[in-house]
Amino acid sequence: MADHEYTGHVEPGGEPVARDLRDLEIRKLSVGSMDNNAYLLTCRSTGAQLLIDAAAEPDALRRMVAAGTGHDRLDLIVTTHAHHDHVGALEEMVAATGARTAAGAADAEEIPARTDLPLAHGDVLQFGEQSVEILHLRGHTPGSVAVLWRGGDEGDHLFTGDSLFPGGVGNTDRDPQRFAQLLDDVEQRIFDRLGDDTWVYPGHGDDTTLGAERPSLPAWRERGW
Repeated sequence: MADHEYTGHVEPGGEPVARDLRDLEIRKLSVGSMDNNAYLLTCRSTGAQLLIDAAAEPDALRRMVAAGTGHDRLDLIVTTHAHHDHVGALEEMVAATGARTAAGAADAEEIPARTDLPLAHGDVLQFGEQSVEILHLRGHTPGSVAVLWRGGDEGDHLFTGDSLFPGGVGNTDRDPQRFAQLLDDVEQRIFDRLGDDTWVYPGHGDDTTLGAERPSLPAWRERGW
């Protein structure tokens, strides 16, 4: 699907949708029984590729990887957090592609594959001529991370895992301390830094923008989830 048709909606069991930017191509695919979103970022000038969440269905993920470059080149897999529905195809994708792996340091021991790069807040990962910044968002899990690509005049693009969705932050099991930590991080590390046109790509479901969600921040804090 071409960029002018990109809405952020994917169908379970369907084909990936692609967003064509000047320096980066973004593909989104729904996989697995929990309709997890997997994202493939392709550096347009070099063909280097970064996969966010090898969640399930390795064959479908490999087809998406091949669509990016015409072969199985995959440089890096970033896992947003350790929950089982986000790592189900990780070991198979590493074995098939030889990609390096990265995840939040506090989640790394819970992930059933090696973590080559334990991540901290503010880390920068390079793939080809592109780079992404890591935002540590504590609360959904101790080591949850978001992945930020800054596209200049093409805007900021933020991949939030299960920490931020349309309509609220991620599940914190009704734990007031975890909820407060997550909402604080989301406010301070995302909303206070990035503009309303920032595009948000969540771990499940449709995309959103920070502008669409910003007015609801006080209501989220009031309701406590």
